[in-house]
Amino acid sequence: MSYLNRTADKVLAERLEAFGAVLIEGPKWCGKTTTAEQMAKSIIRLQDTDKREEYLTTAASKPSLLLHGDTPRLIDEWQDAPVLWDAVRTMVDQRNMPGQFILTGSNAVDKSKILHSGTGRISRMRMLPMSLWESGESNGRISLQQLFNDPLLDIDGITSDMEVEDLIFAACRGGWPATISIRSQKAKLLVARDYVESVCTEDISRVDGVRRDERIARLLLRSYARNISTLAKHTSLLADIVTSEEVSLSMPTFEDYVSALTKLFVINNIGAWRPAIRSKTVIRSGYKRAFVDPSIAVAALGLTPEALHTQLKTFGFIFEQMCARDLKAYTPDFDTHLSYYRDRYGLEADLVLHLADGRYALIECKLGSRDVEEGAKHLLELKHLIRKHNEDETQAPLREPDLLIILTGGHMAYTRPDGVKVIPLGTLRG
Repeated sequence: MSYLNRTADKVLAERLEAFGAVLIEGPKWCGKTTTAEQMAKSIIRLQDTDKREEYLTTAASKPSLLLHGDTPRLIDEWQDAPVLWDAVRTMVDQRNMPGQFILTGSNAVDKSKILHSGTGRISRMRMLPMSLWESGESNGRISLQQLFNDPLLDIDGITSDMEVEDLIFAACRGGWPATISIRSQKAKLLVARDYVESVCTEDISRVDGVRRDERIARLLLRSYARNISTLAKHTSLLADIVTSEEVSLSMPTFEDYVSALTKLFVINNIGAWRPAIRSKTVIRSGYKRAFVDPSIAVAALGLTPEALHTQLKTFGFIFEQMCARDLKAYTPDFDTHLSYYRDRYGLEADLVLHLADGRYALIECKLGSRDVEEGAKHLLELKHLIRKHNEDETQAPLREPDLLIILTGGHMAYTRPDGVKVIPLGTLRG
């Protein structure tokens, strides 16, 4: 199978020009190693069963021996030998040249096993499962970057090639590169299910060497899936598990499992944006529950594309997850991130996309066209609150939103008379 270009390709190339080493983090199966292989000149795979023990023994006695080879040298699953982090940092200092090493890993490492942060030597970049553009399903006729650079860009009449049924299948299948080479549509859906199974039976315990109950892991993922795109508190999620499944589970144990799933990059919650336009006690501050890929929620709930065809309200929450994944993939830069806005008066923006240079977009995710009017009303009212705040000369001014966007599962893009841009997710790219 030929390599599919990823938005991470450009990011990796740029960072190899600037730093001695680059760490690619992200969930397993998202394509980190394959992407790194496109630029690596030599490779060492710490999970190679034939050489694993030899590698680990060498790492324990003289780790620098594993770093010799053509550069950039790829060290795959480096977290199996955390000592390599400091060895790489030292070698980068000695060579004093960029582009020496690429490290890949599927889970966060215990920082106590690392002596130095690697700041200035090792650059961290996050990789995600494939966006719709990367998998070839979004036609990419609308560039997010171009929209930020030219908010008056004409998008009227641009159409998506994806129907709602296509979006549902894409969400169920997920952005896992392994699905691309699979011919059968039914078989494609098995990848996400196997991912969840692997996380619950193996990875949840392997991440930090603590044995955990796979049943509890499944129940937690299912509870998270039932509450994705909401601000459900940990107390509510725990109660959901204990009440519905009649299991005994303490809050510290629950939070331990959440922490492990976060280290594995499975859970990827979205934080709150709290601009000074209302009292801080009015603006919600909890996390919006999210996975790194919408297919995890689908698999955890045991749903199928056919079931979601008649459960579009449920799919609306899953659709928001897919929007969040793709927006992150299209803006893979330093300090670029997503948040959300919600206050006690019902005003909200499903997502706020913050660019590294301070520009930002207020975004609502609406699967159907009937909800576009409500979404636009929220975005315009939030923009008005920010403008009203800035009229008060006693307060520090806030930047007004650069874009107001409604991402939809619809067919056609257009700009409303009030300036809100309605964009089908199937037309978007970076």
